[in-house]
Amino acid sequence: MAKKIGVVLAGCGVYDGSEIHEAVITLLAIDRAGAEAVCMAPNMDQLHVVNHLTGEVAEGEKRNVLVEAARIARGQIKDMATVKASDLDALFLPGGFGAAKNLCNFAVKGPECDVNPEVARLVREVVKAQKPLAAVCIAPALIARVLGDEKLAHKLTIGTDQGTAQALETMGAEHVTCPVNEFIIDEKNKIISSPAYMLAGRISEAAEGIEKTVRVLLEMA
Repeated sequence: MAKKIGVVLAGCGVYDGSEIHEAVITLLAIDRAGAEAVCMAPNMDQLHVVNHLTGEVAEGEKRNVLVEAARIARGQIKDMATVKASDLDALFLPGGFGAAKNLCNFAVKGPECDVNPEVARLVREVVKAQKPLAAVCIAPALIARVLGDEKLAHKLTIGTDQGTAQALETMGAEHVTCPVNEFIIDEKNKIISSPAYMLAGRISEAAEGIEKTVRVLLEMA
């Protein structure tokens, strides 16, 4: 039976949702490895909507995270509230500003951020069940918050940005500097992280680290 890898999406688009390149690279790597991606997202309004042509907030416009994420998943997506760790063999969180605006509010509150309750619940369940978890780009910030709240020692990377790294450490993580094409592993907690577009200047750079991360995640699952 194919391994089931949960993929947590945060909308659709780098500035207000999931980073589409990261999400698609992840889904492709999972499929090529013979595993099954189980896409999911919280059923909630986005923090805001950003015009990706201008980079400006579209005032007065509202979009739903689950509905927008369904674009990436070609409609095959679950409401996170219906997913349990027992349904999965592993969990993967791509990045994009939506991970820091919708899955949590790190983009607004920094180390004092709150994590969406369903996202926090599933992360806690996966870690407690000793199933592997991967997070790339800015998504490790929400992992740091959840595990920090649990007083669980853990290590993560967002690449090399000192300000963001310090924020992760404030939340209880040990930050490890990492190049874009590599990943770091917290062996004890079975957590893998990679910088992706926190450092990548090209899609191929993001892909190399993400593909390696998926490969290790599946080996651990």
